Amino acid sequence: MIEARQIQKRYANFQAVHPLDLDVGDGEIFGFLGLNGAGKTTTLRMLAGVLPPTGGTIKIDGISLEKDPVEARRRMGFIPDRPYLYDKLTAREFLHFLGNLYGMDSRTLGARTDEVLKEQDLLEMGDALVEGYSHGMKQRLTLAGALMHRPRLLIVDEPMVGLDPKGTKQIKRTFRELAKEGRTVFLSTHTLDVAAEVCDRLAIVHKGKIARIGTPKELVPAGLTLEDVFLSVTGGEQGEPEREE
Repeated sequence: MIEARQIQKRYANFQAVHPLDLDVGDGEIFGFLGLNGAGKTTTLRMLAGVLPPTGGTIKIDGISLEKDPVEARRRMGFIPDRPYLYDKLTAREFLHFLGNLYGMDSRTLGARTDEVLKEQDLLEMGDALVEGYSHGMKQRLTLAGALMHRPRLLIVDEPMVGLDPKGTKQIKRTFRELAKEGRTVFLSTHTLDVAAEVCDRLAIVHKGKIARIGTPKELVPAGLTLEDVFLSVTGGEQGEPEREE
């Protein structure tokens, strides 16, 4: 689903992401872990087509992101670390707006809206203004919006931030259901226990490089936790905030 070759990002004299390769398959939940400033968000934005890489190539579902960006982006849904919602719209209006942007058939738009609202336990609040939603409800609405057009790939930056246990459980269930359908989830998270629980494979990023990659069992020796391994690889030092264009 994702085939990245030697992608990198440089800002003047600062190398935010060193050349790296990534292969993520269909139906895989792939976790991208690292301290702030490690290059996680920059990498996710390059994979999502939001940020052009300084070098390298990216294919999404076999389609070149550089040569055919519109078609490649149709295959994915992207949730950034700071998603924007229109507070003065109802949830249903917001999802209809996104569906129209995706070019969805107007005859099926209403049914699909109800479907994603129900999946995220928001159907009863579908006609309420977004400004009245709790943080967790807004997170779930953002996820519903990214899934409106049934993308083959979902890229998510920090999906669990600020969620209560119910919201976390709902999103984890959504990720597993997507994987069962053969869809791919690529997520960046600081929540190591969630990553160990739901991800098929993990990459630990440190100073713009992939330091470790593998299944949770491959990465974590007996008697240790993912947190132990993560802190050993990264040194537990807080990095600088990632730069934005």
